[in-house]
Amino acid sequence: MVKEIIGKSQSSEQVRAFISKAAKLDWPVLLFGETGVGKEVAARNIHRLSARKDSPFIPVNCASIPLTLAESELFGHCKGAFTDARDEKKGLIEDLRGGVIFLDEITEASLDLQAKLLRLLEYGEFRRIGETVIRKADARFILATNKD
Repeated sequence: MVKEIIGKSQSSEQVRAFISKAAKLDWPVLLFGETGVGKEVAARNIHRLSARKDSPFIPVNCASIPLTLAESELFGHCKGAFTDARDEKKGLIEDLRGGVIFLDEITEASLDLQAKLLRLLEYGEFRRIGETVIRKADARFILATNKD
């Protein structure tokens, strides 16, 4: 059952039906909607009703991560990849191990980062900054935007 969505209108029922359908599939989801309509609520419900419900749900607001740190935060980096990269670091995507990452305000991410995320969504592969090793992701992606 979908929680936290209040209303009996046809639109509310359509949203609940979408969430239930999306939860059954292990595919990436893109949520569109104005600010404040509950995209994160929808994402959390998709996760809660999915086969990945016992794995972590990590929300990331792409508008709040500085562009210079976004790639390292998501994909990780190897030692020496850039100044102050003193140690190897796993990114959020690698650290999920079967969970769900919710990338809110995805249109605020740089075009370069969006291209790398597209590769990840299409092939399930990524590289840490400074590495040539291709890694496989075991994560589900839910993305959201208020822009077309």
